[in-house]
Order: sequence, then structure tokens, then C-alpha cells
Amino acid sequence: MNNLYTEQSKNVMKTWFLMAVFFAVVVLFGWFFSFYYNNPSLLYVFVIFSILMNFFSYWFSDKIVLKLAGAKSANREENFVLYTTVENLAITAGLPLPKIYIVNDSAPNAFATGRDKNHAVVCVTTGLLNILEKTELEGVIAHELSHVGNRDMLLSTVIVVLVGFITIISDVFRRNLIFGRGRDDDNKAGGIMLLVGIILSILAPLFAVLIQLAISRKREFLADASGALLTRYPEGLANALAKISQSSAPMARQSSAIAHLYIADPKGTKLGKKISSLFATHPPVEERIKALVG
Repeated sequence: MNNLYTEQSKNVMKTWFLMAVFFAVVVLFGWFFSFYYNNPSLLYVFVIFSILMNFFSYWFSDKIVLKLAGAKSANREENFVLYTTVENLAITAGLPLPKIYIVNDSAPNAFATGRDKNHAVVCVTTGLLNILEKTELEGVIAHELSHVGNRDMLLSTVIVVLVGFITIISDVFRRNLIFGRGRDDDNKAGGIMLLVGIILSILAPLFAVLIQLAISRKREFLADASGALLTRYPEGLANALAKISQSSAPMARQSSAIAHLYIADPKGTKLGKKISSLFATHPPVEERIKALVG
């Protein structure tokens, strides 16, 4: 039977597996580029770069996420309610106090990031603070701290860098197909390799995004349940989700690379109604509320 500790171990294993898959995919791209452009040194460049990307995605991905989100550090004096809420729930959860950040945006949202509980970050928008009552804010913060406790934020944060890199590489290849030239395209082998390259450049980022979405949807249900256990008041998070989902305004600053980190879709789309479940970064809000309060 799964428990919190088995889920933590699974997420750590998933992270290492994802990084290994990423390394393999980048090496595959490197091999293809080196063959297509008849330049063996390209393979070594790709291998070295993939190793560096894995390193930076582990150690610095939280800083990248905060930069993309436009988040600023919050202090206790100006954000007393938020600060004390995070502090009290972190103590209850047995976690170190995470760094607290705020995004100046009227759209209600929140996310957690960082590689482990000792380097965790909890971030909320000003819009979230403006519309939620205390018990609802506690529900959202408990949800985000559950991501920290479940260790699934490491997996989700690493995805930000790796998915973005695969997408960039694919885009570079497609541009080179238009403006560049590789091996002799008149021979049959060159034509086959060209076709394989086109297929890889299209499917690789799509596959990466599908992994991103699948992981995000599953972890949201777990964080909802863990957060409700932390506050002992599932109605708080359920009410917060209902209010957040009623906001149709998108966030002013968006990046598809970090959309899966938020508690709700930053595009502002009402979940479960206007987007297909396949490409949704989050499960339908109705299902999440039903799981919490029935």
C-alpha cells in the first residue's frame, strides 16, 4: 500500500529516470545532427551540454522558475498573514520554513519549487491574497507545502528546464532544415535521415509536454489530499479552488514551461470546461473539489 514515504521515493526515482531519458534523447539528437551535417564533433557537444543541463536543472531550476514567474521575495512585516500562515503550517508539517515569494498579479494562483525541503520556495500572487479568506489561504499553502513534503516539486521543477531544452533543440533543427543543408539530400539514405529528423523534431517536444502534463495532473490530487490532512479542514482548500477557478483572467506573465507548477492553469481557463483533459496541466477543478469534500 502506498503512503507518503513511498510516494516520496517514487518521485525521487522518477526524477533520476527523467534525467536519464533526457540524456538519452539529447544524445540521440546529437548523433543525428553529427550524421546529418557530417560533423562528429557535434555529438560530443551535445553530450557535454546534456550533462551540464542536468546539473543546472537540479541545482538552479528554482531560480529559473522564479525569474520566469517574475516573483519577488516577501518579508514578514509587509506580508504578515501570508508569512505566519506559511510558518505555522510548515511547523505542523515538520518542514523547514521555505522561502516566501510574491508575484504582483491580479490572477489568483500559487506554486512551490525547489530541489528539496531545505531549499523550498512557496510563491503566491497578490490576486490570491486579495480574494481568499484565512482558512482558504491555509488550504492553498498546505497544498503547496504538500508538494514540498511529497518531493514531487523536484520532479516538476527539473521538467521546466529539460522540456524547454528539448523544445529549443527541435526548433533549431527545423530552422536548419529551412536555412541549412546537411548531407547530400539526393541520395536515399540522406532522404531517410531527413525524414527521421523531421519526425524526431516534431515528436520529441510533444512527448516531453505530455510527460509534463501527466505528472502534473497526478501530483495535484496527491497534494490536495495531503494538504487537507495537514489542515484537517478540506473545505478550506475546496472553497479556495472554487474561487480560483471562477477567475477567468489569465496571468499577465506566463510561460508554458512553468504552467504545470501552479495550483491552477495560469492561462485563466476554467478547468474541465474549455480545454481537453489530454492537454490540461491540471485535473478538472470539479473532480478535485469532489475528491476533497465529496
